Amino acid sequence: MDSAELLDILGNENRRRILRLLARKPCYVTEISEYLGVSPKAVIDHLRKLEDAGLVESRTDDQRRKYFSISRNLRLEVNVSPYEFGVKSAYPASVNLDASRWRYVSLNVQFDTKGEDGEEGAEEEDADATDADATDAGETEAGEIEASTESDGDGETAARAAELASELDELQQLQRELSLAQRWVHGRLADVQDRLGDALDGDGESRLLAEVLAAVAGGAATVGDVSSAVEVPERVAEGALNELAERGVLERGEDGEWELAE
Repeated sequence: MDSAELLDILGNENRRRILRLLARKPCYVTEISEYLGVSPKAVIDHLRKLEDAGLVESRTDDQRRKYFSISRNLRLEVNVSPYEFGVKSAYPASVNLDASRWRYVSLNVQFDTKGEDGEEGAEEEDADATDADATDAGETEAGEIEASTESDGDGETAARAAELASELDELQQLQRELSLAQRWVHGRLADVQDRLGDALDGDGESRLLAEVLAAVAGGAATVGDVSSAVEVPERVAEGALNELAERGVLERGEDGEWELAE
């Protein structure tokens, strides 16, 4: 589907809320209706539009209950500036993306991945944005060009324009490479979240538990912190924290705050 059409579909708040819910677990119509506080008929209409866009798919269980889930991993980018407006969608880049040909972005990230044979392997990529000017001493750094109130002459004006054009070209290349890097990260995020969900037994609530666990690992220490980080009601956050504690993954410190179990 065209990126602009996707943007129109996602412009509806209830559809975004549906996707946010389905990103945590597959749901049936009544469940979504209760979560949104809207009629089942309205939910069905939203789901139909999301299905037509290829964002949502459904399956029927043994009790003939129809569950909906997000069908694919997709990145939608919007650029708005006084000089540009653009919308584009893209699938995540491969985890085996070769970043060695990038000029301005390098990755220095280590993580474990499982190959087709199931064995753990180490991949190393790069995550530091390097200064485009560092490799060329003749390039003019941003901020060093000062506007003059007097005429500099045709020669100096042409030279300045050439320098700015060169810098603009480099920044546009950097923008493209950063976009590709974001797609790579997007794909890695989904992969790690899948594996974390499997590590938490892969049940229907594993996605929410994975988000809560990541929030605590990132410094969220109270029910309120986790509720804000994961964007769920405090009662839901508290239930997830208690379940993770029962599984021995989290524990309360002496100060009553949540932390990873040692």
